[in-house]
Amino acid sequence: METTTWRFIDTGKGSPAWNMAVDEAISIVHGQGKVAPTLRFYGWDPATLSIGYFQKAEEEVDFAALAREGLGFVRRPTGGRAVLHDQELTYSIIVDEKYPGMPRGVTEAYRVLSEGLLYGFQALGLDAEMVNLASEEEKAKYAAAGGSSVCFDSPSWYELVVEGRKVAGSAQTRKHGVILQHGSILLEMDIEKLFSVLRFPSERLKERLMRSFPDKAAAIQELLRARGLEETTMDKVTEAFREGLARGLGVKLVPSELTDEEKQLAAELAAERYGHDSWNLRR
Repeated sequence: METTTWRFIDTGKGSPAWNMAVDEAISIVHGQGKVAPTLRFYGWDPATLSIGYFQKAEEEVDFAALAREGLGFVRRPTGGRAVLHDQELTYSIIVDEKYPGMPRGVTEAYRVLSEGLLYGFQALGLDAEMVNLASEEEKAKYAAAGGSSVCFDSPSWYELVVEGRKVAGSAQTRKHGVILQHGSILLEMDIEKLFSVLRFPSERLKERLMRSFPDKAAAIQELLRARGLEETTMDKVTEAFREGLARGLGVKLVPSELTDEEKQLAAELAAERYGHDSWNLRR
């Protein structure tokens, strides 16, 4: 990819509806040629369960448990499975499909856009690698037992792993010629809370998946502790991945803010789509 200038926006913590609305608003405005390609960092308030575009909310989510835990809920515009957004850094990348050097295929574009995540983990002292799950046999090695609705329990064609354990969960969508890829970089992971708000075909399957989950996924602090390294901070994680993604994308990131148009569009999308049951419970 050629070196060029992108926007870098850290919007801090936002509501579930606002976070998804901002990602879409940036995508729309960028598609109209009004803003540069954008890397955005954000967090969640309250902690939130998000599900993929194709998931069946009422079949897969325990809404009574969500309420008891005080968690938010939103359906993402991207695919993939359920993610508990709590102690994490969330990123989104918005760029035109025709951006120089961007592969046309979804799988290869995912690899290119995710390369910077690899550098971010390595900057924190973790020996991360990108595994190409090109064959069904390789994919099966990382696949969960059937029935799981959990993102970090399910492999994609390329995975960022440390010692075989998934360390980042990302999803991508394309609309009107623009790629939106966003994902979770976990500092800590509350497995019991995650599994408590999801529905499973049986309690036995739930318990089995929950027991096996730590063998398939890991969070940054846990991995650092296991290596006898000092735990990190959100500021250090943010800096590591900002620099890593800039390097992976081959771009210069310029600190910026949402435009007035993006803010207005995001407010409309939050109210009319991502904050509304007609979207969140649609399947």
